Amino acid sequence: MKTCVICGKGAIPGMKYKRRGQIKRTGGAGSKIVGKSLRRFYPNLQKIKICLNGTVKRSNVCTGCIKAEKIVKV
Repeated sequence: MKTCVICGKGAIPGMKYKRRGQIKRTGGAGSKIVGKSLRRFYPNLQKIKICLNGTVKRSNVCTGCIKAEKIVKV
């Protein structure tokens, strides 16, 4: 499983909804949920070179950690 090496952010479970029917604002009776299936939401991981404990490693880091400058890029 791919996770961020800094914050440990990984995939979280969720649902995918299948809808049917015309929505109310366009003159319909409203859209109804006719099916639900499991899916996963993945974080935005980038494989970059970082300096971790004095060594240069190529690892997966989420964009939130990159923007917050929690890592030292090489």
